[in-house]
Amino acid sequence: MKAGIVGLPNVGKSTLFNCLSNAKAQSANFPFCTIEPNIGIVNVPDDRLNNLSRLINPNQVVPATVEIVDIAGLVKGASKGEGLGNQFLANIRETDAIIHLLRCFDDQNVVHVDGSVDPIRDKETIDVELQLKDLDAIDKKIDKVSRIVRTGSKDAQKELVVLKKVKDGLEKSVNVRGMSFTDDERISFINQLQLITDKPVLYVCNVSENEAIKGNEYVEKVKGLISNENAEILFLAVNTEADINELESFEERKMFLDDIGLDEPGASKLIRKTYKLLNLHTFFTAGPKEVKAWTVSIGALAPQAAGVIHSDFEKGFIRAEVISYNDLINYGSELKVREAGKIRIEGKEYQVRDGDVMHFRFNV
Repeated sequence: MKAGIVGLPNVGKSTLFNCLSNAKAQSANFPFCTIEPNIGIVNVPDDRLNNLSRLINPNQVVPATVEIVDIAGLVKGASKGEGLGNQFLANIRETDAIIHLLRCFDDQNVVHVDGSVDPIRDKETIDVELQLKDLDAIDKKIDKVSRIVRTGSKDAQKELVVLKKVKDGLEKSVNVRGMSFTDDERISFINQLQLITDKPVLYVCNVSENEAIKGNEYVEKVKGLISNENAEILFLAVNTEADINELESFEERKMFLDDIGLDEPGASKLIRKTYKLLNLHTFFTAGPKEVKAWTVSIGALAPQAAGVIHSDFEKGFIRAEVISYNDLINYGSELKVREAGKIRIEGKEYQVRDGDVMHFRFNV
């Protein structure tokens, strides 16, 4: 599961990527600095992992991760191939969610590809290019399904109605994620299309350092624009995040954050929001050798969680012994949790909860 950072050229995508990832993407004050997508594996900040580590004192601690892709800037005409647009759009299609970075700060020293700062216009520019790409895919699908309809297929007739609904919405500049469908329409027809504007999106407003706490009028305009769209929003000062990222020690970072009035780096909030955007949550395994955070999709069953650790665990799944994170912290050890009768034995239909501490029993 991975999320792609998109936006116009020169809005701070590579700088943001550098803040999130140990990989160092090239960053400069001119358009199309990034051509090939940079990929980083980013640790998900989670205080629960730190607390479990202090409790158990394992040999190693392994956090959950999420994959972030820095995709080169899109421009007007990208859907027709402008600015290497076809390559960039293909990179976006391969992601599971979109982090849409918008410039929401004024600075005459930083060039804007369109000559002025206007996040509403910038959002619409990107939206149009993604919508045009989706329209192209829908038109091809309509042609294919229309031929099947002529054979008398009732399923194809239902699908064609949904496809035309999508086409009509896209032609009115509505992103697919903002359209309404029945559960059956979404499961049977929409999800399989993998349309770009149907991907979950987090709008990130890049503000100046003195606006990192309260935002600004640009941010408020973006909030108003996306109020009817199924999307998340976050604002942070990307250059400030880059400065924080350069500090070596925890103490230095904390002093910096205290000086500007933040309780944690905005990048940490962004990673957690991205994790949620990808419909992911965390379970833990905990022992003297290792405390580890594992990633599963929300709604995953116990055997699927076991399979994340090893495919044999899923194949031979017998049961899971489950402790809630809060119980383990409150009682102070697995032994005391057992003595209190707080360990649950769960079977194949158990739906994993965020924060479960799990031991799997299996037989292969």
